[in-house]
Amino acid sequence: MRFGFTREQDEFRASLRRALEARSPTKEVRRLMATDAGWDRDAWRKLNQELGLTAIHIPEAYGGQGFGFSELGIVLEEMGRALVCAPFFSTAALATTAILNAGTEDQKRALLPAVADGTTTATLAFSEDNGSNDATGVTMTAAPSGATYRLDGAKSFVLDGHTADLIVVLARREGARGEEGLSFFTVDGNASGLERRRLKTMDETRKLARLEFKSVEARLLGEAEKAAVPFAKTVQQVLICLANEMVGGADRLREDALAYVKMRMQFGRSIASFQTTKNKAADMLVDVELAKSAAYYAAAALDEGDDDLPAIASLAKACAAEAYLQTAIHAVQMHGGIGFTWDNDTHLWFKRAKSSEILFGDANQHRELMMQHWKH
Repeated sequence: MRFGFTREQDEFRASLRRALEARSPTKEVRRLMATDAGWDRDAWRKLNQELGLTAIHIPEAYGGQGFGFSELGIVLEEMGRALVCAPFFSTAALATTAILNAGTEDQKRALLPAVADGTTTATLAFSEDNGSNDATGVTMTAAPSGATYRLDGAKSFVLDGHTADLIVVLARREGARGEEGLSFFTVDGNASGLERRRLKTMDETRKLARLEFKSVEARLLGEAEKAAVPFAKTVQQVLICLANEMVGGADRLREDALAYVKMRMQFGRSIASFQTTKNKAADMLVDVELAKSAAYYAAAALDEGDDDLPAIASLAKACAAEAYLQTAIHAVQMHGGIGFTWDNDTHLWFKRAKSSEILFGDANQHRELMMQHWKH
């Protein structure tokens, strides 16, 4: 396993950072987060036409670029750094991985090319009103209806669920319990009987939705009642993707806070020279670098197929979640009184840090899962 990036990966990161900084200044972030959709479809199309980002880890056979999770992690880190308001995580990290893990060869060839070129946005709906992120919490039912199925129930906290063109849904056969009877389905975003409502959230840069299914037509994705294994694999991949995105945001907060204290003068000298400021800056650097190491290692472990992936994924998520939030807290404090204001941009990343901390399980939950894996 490699423990560093190649020259090509570093060059890719540098060019991507320049492109995203130009496309996602905080003025644009504020504009988009105030809209109902939370993103702009024309800008999304242009982004994919020029950079091909949603195709990054889709195999070439399905219209993608065929790179691995290390490269996807670079994209997500830079997107988290620039706080890009776009359905990238929901499409590339959630839906695409689910389709790749569960779909048949014909289904992948039918669904993924439109995702790869940016024509179709997609998401994965698996959490329900109880907020559970594991297979045992699924109560939505699926019943056969001729060549298709009918879904009944609700999914909540669905990333970009109110705008997605394609929704991958996890549901179960009626009467089944635990990990039995689970299947993946694909649903058209405008399907009859589907009610989509955007949820009011603290982090306006990432929209969540509640989806209610009332006898909604759906097509089976992969094998019937065999979704437990591909779902578990998808969750591990998604956790590692989120960890990489989070360290990008944390590093941006750290750099911005450091730049501010170097510039801010008090008592005739820069406040960066005060010992308490130095302590915070040092703590931030240690936290962010440790989280980066965990996230990078986890992405490489995905590409290598490491046997301890369940524990590694939880470790990366727990480490990144705590580092991001603590860095955000320090960043606000280092900005002083202005750090608490709406006009200062720090709160944008602070809110993303808080929402990401609990998305797909908090640090305490993942440390418990990590210990359970290694115990067995």
